Amino acid sequence: MPRYKMVVEYDGVPYVGWQRQDNGKSVQGAIEKAIFAMSGEEVSLRAAGRTDSGVHAFGQVCHVDLSRDWKASTVANAINAHLAMEEERVAILSAEQVPTTFDARFSATKRHYLYRIINRMAPSAIDAERAWHVKKPLDAERMHEAAQEFVGHHDFTTFRSSHCQAKNPRRTIERVEVSRNGDYVEIRASAQSFLHNQIRSFAGTLKMAGEGKWSALDIREALLARDRARCGPVAPPHGLFFMQVDYGDLSTLLTLDDDESAEG
Repeated sequence: MPRYKMVVEYDGVPYVGWQRQDNGKSVQGAIEKAIFAMSGEEVSLRAAGRTDSGVHAFGQVCHVDLSRDWKASTVANAINAHLAMEEERVAILSAEQVPTTFDARFSATKRHYLYRIINRMAPSAIDAERAWHVKKPLDAERMHEAAQEFVGHHDFTTFRSSHCQAKNPRRTIERVEVSRNGDYVEIRASAQSFLHNQIRSFAGTLKMAGEGKWSALDIREALLARDRARCGPVAPPHGLFFMQVDYGDLSTLLTLDDDESAEG
């Protein structure tokens, strides 16, 4: 059976998250329904990571096995046509055939996220559901300095959801950068994998640093405490974007051992 890798963009607002659930519309369910309309096949997509309700994606990746050897562009175009007919806020940006050794989740070598804060008194008429509105002025340079405490290999028990199912709380964070772009403060993070709610936990804590309430030392001590109660507030989901997933050479893929693959 040919395997197809697809890059997916979606607006997370109307969905209960990526993963198919009984309590509402999911991004996964919308795509699977479109594939059934296209091919008559009931499939189960596998994604690079699960995202929670309200979280958006510019570059989610998933794969699917189909019995028919479709042209990759036909797969993307047909799915998009059915998604449009159902007025879904989901789009397949690209599709390609890949080796059956490819796994959207376990073959990923790096994941990239963006968290957006709109930092001004006035709310946003355009980005109300795509950025966290924080009225109090934030010092982005102070936030960036504090964010470097997260970089490296650490036990992130403090900065993950109490419902996180990962067996191991240790992760290696390659990058956390904070910068200001006009009224927006942007937090960008990269790693092979993240724990559930990890970036939203980072963002809420870094907001405290930006307000002058926390220092880099406070973050270091919270990290070392390995105590969820020491985390700052968890930022709301609508400011979070799953930006991109990196993979190695698809012809020589190795499946990586990764027990939790996306922040959510």
